[in-house]
Amino acid sequence: MNGRRPLTTSPSNPLYTSTFSSTPTDDPGAVLIDLMLGHIFSGALRTAVELGVADCLADGPLTPEDIAGRTGVHAPSLRRVLRLLASRGVFSEDEKGAFGLTPAAELLRADAPVSQHDGTLLLTNELFQRSVAGMPEAVRTGVPAFEAAYGMPLFDYLATQPELQKLFDRGMSSFSGPLDDIVTEAYEFPAEGTVIDVGGGRGGLLRAVLQHNPGLSGVLFDQEQTVREHILDVPELAGRWRIEPGDFFSKLPAGGDLYLLKNILHDWSDEDSVRILRGLREVMRPGGRLLVVEAVLPAGNEPHYGKAADIIMLSTLWGKERTEAEFAALLRESGFGVVRVVPTASWQSIVEAEAV
Repeated sequence: MNGRRPLTTSPSNPLYTSTFSSTPTDDPGAVLIDLMLGHIFSGALRTAVELGVADCLADGPLTPEDIAGRTGVHAPSLRRVLRLLASRGVFSEDEKGAFGLTPAAELLRADAPVSQHDGTLLLTNELFQRSVAGMPEAVRTGVPAFEAAYGMPLFDYLATQPELQKLFDRGMSSFSGPLDDIVTEAYEFPAEGTVIDVGGGRGGLLRAVLQHNPGLSGVLFDQEQTVREHILDVPELAGRWRIEPGDFFSKLPAGGDLYLLKNILHDWSDEDSVRILRGLREVMRPGGRLLVVEAVLPAGNEPHYGKAADIIMLSTLWGKERTEAEFAALLRESGFGVVRVVPTASWQSIVEAEAV
């Protein structure tokens, strides 16, 4: 035993919940100031992740001077950043001035089983910061702020930036990965048949589905550079899956008994979403099932992470998060009928649809 702290996940990890948590206050001015300072907290969080502070603390608390000695930074400045993060439950400072890991800080370790290391680096990247800064113009014009800042659509830009593309894929996986088992456990999959995961990334959801349902086989369909990094090659799934590279705006794989679309439609406008869905309908038999896994926005003032994700869409892409009625309209226009909406133990739901 080397005394290294065990890796843990937090039951309050927001990936498993649907709502924000914040310090309650009756002071309306304090509410506004807290919102104004959002970029300060995200900047401090990025600093801690870039420096690998959480990894330095894996064996126990250290002073800023100790951490600075390992990372080559200015200790007094580091203390100020960590002090701010500790005020929000990310790290904790003891009576001797040493900082340690909290459940939230554990998630910043690069080797944590539910790591948010890459997710933090992605969402605090200049790519998103510049896009959010341009939100007023996006609201005035309806054009994603990313395109005004970078001169091209997000996915076209990522294709020109290989390292940023890799970070994007890893960051997206860090957010969606923890949800795969939750989604799989929330839905009663058929005992046998073929599941086709359209735009399935590296195959995290498909892997979870096949692991939980040994009578199923699967197809992972996505861009060639993405499926090249698939995670399906595990012994218990041998012979039960195959890779099919392609573009979901062109010909889609036929022959599936159940199709999956996880976090795809929210990237696209209603018009493009209908194109994707109609392409699916063309290769599906009547009565075939489609599972759309996304946030389903609640009505009213209820807090929900999907409402924040919707602003990311507004700033960067032509897509949006949708309500149950909006999903029903898209599916109806594309040749599907909504069967039901299945809630999960996370902020995402499963919209089950049937080809009609």
